[in-house]
Amino acid sequence: MSPKQRPFQLDLFFQALADQTRLRLLNLMAGKEICVCYFVEILDQPQPKISRHLAYLRRAGIVAARREGKWMHYRITTPPHAGAARLLSQTLDLLHHEKTMQNDRSRLAKACCSPQKFVTLQAAPVPTPALNAAQ
Repeated sequence: MSPKQRPFQLDLFFQALADQTRLRLLNLMAGKEICVCYFVEILDQPQPKISRHLAYLRRAGIVAARREGKWMHYRITTPPHAGAARLLSQTLDLLHHEKTMQNDRSRLAKACCSPQKFVTLQAAPVPTPALNAAQ
């Protein structure tokens, strides 16, 4: 069953928000569509771990993915539950003011402006503004 076919599960939503790595991923995606390779570089964690967290966020109904060639791009989607949508928006706002999250966004901005500095990101697509992203 695809994430769109599953009924929204509030408990899974809260569990998705109860992990520091997943919060950091959401913070980086706020208003953007990001290639998975940037998450690996910015969070300095192995790709399989990042992919597991992204899959969890997808199952929770708050992240969508699309493939472009060999690259996987992720963006935040608005949960169908109105209360969860408000909580996600408020969570993203709170993350915006956290020092660790600000540092992550700064590293992302540097990576996007100078991808040649990140050997593992050569030829990686630069993050773009996401359509229909939760802010």
